[in-house]
Amino acid sequence: MTATTSDTTTQETPASANAPSSASGTWTLGDLTVNRVGFGAMRLPQRGEALVENAVPRDRDEAIAVLRKAVELGVNHIDTAAFYFSPLRSANELIRSALGGPYPDDLVIATKVGPARDTTGAWSEHARTPQALRGQVEENLRQLGRDHLDVVNLRVVGTDSIAERFGALAELREAGLVRHLGVSNITPDQLAEARAIAPVVCVQNMYGIGVRPEYEDFVRLCGEQGIAFVPFYAIAAAGRQGGATTPESPEVLAVAEAHGASPAQVRIAWTLHQGPHLLAIPGTGDPAHLAANVAAGALRLTAEDLALLNELHRREPAWTPSS
Repeated sequence: MTATTSDTTTQETPASANAPSSASGTWTLGDLTVNRVGFGAMRLPQRGEALVENAVPRDRDEAIAVLRKAVELGVNHIDTAAFYFSPLRSANELIRSALGGPYPDDLVIATKVGPARDTTGAWSEHARTPQALRGQVEENLRQLGRDHLDVVNLRVVGTDSIAERFGALAELREAGLVRHLGVSNITPDQLAEARAIAPVVCVQNMYGIGVRPEYEDFVRLCGEQGIAFVPFYAIAAAGRQGGATTPESPEVLAVAEAHGASPAQVRIAWTLHQGPHLLAIPGTGDPAHLAANVAAGALRLTAEDLALLNELHRREPAWTPSS
């Protein structure tokens, strides 16, 4: 695995600039090169809180326009899942309609399996058997209109063994249905267990300013092993799928003001500054927010900025594993 990054000196780049995703640098997921600022599709099917029953569907044309704008801005890494849906809207179907005629050659679509929702949107039992996981992979293939999936992440709940489940995905990789594998919401021990079965190209875990500072060593370990670390809820923090719902900290506001940036851009930039293997997947259904998120990849934080934000990060977690 290799990484290339744009200049990481303390030179300030205005966050309001119309910077393409490539300004964030690149990383390779196996043999697939992606720009470090990607797009998360979780919020695309609905307005308001994501992954809830009776969500209000987003305007279809608006969602498709956002996806096409993302690609225009250079985004070539989209994170999705078959369980990202609301009444009348499916993230995978929107992606296929917007980009699948045909898909851009350099576009990498990462999906995840494990969680399941019934047709009402209510959560049901996680897929744990090889048969259930294969069914979810095949459903993602059908919805996206693909003959293989670029990256499939096994989403985990709990700390029990993932050997059987990851082994089932490894078999699908050998069969050609999946190109690369990742893991999500996992512990270092579970990562080691997965790596003993098949190569792991990425880890998706909740991480951000003030969120799980105890993961610093884990983040560093992933980099040493050539594994991308892909934080989710890096902007929302404790708000999780409900979005950023708490007042912003004075430290983040101060850094944002100094750079002419938004707090969300500062949070994305801080994430990218944690190592060249960090990938951002902020999601939105708003074209203006999309452009701002992508532009955050060009924001260069100073040593003083990082010291201030790192102290905030370690001071008091905004979310703890027990909540």
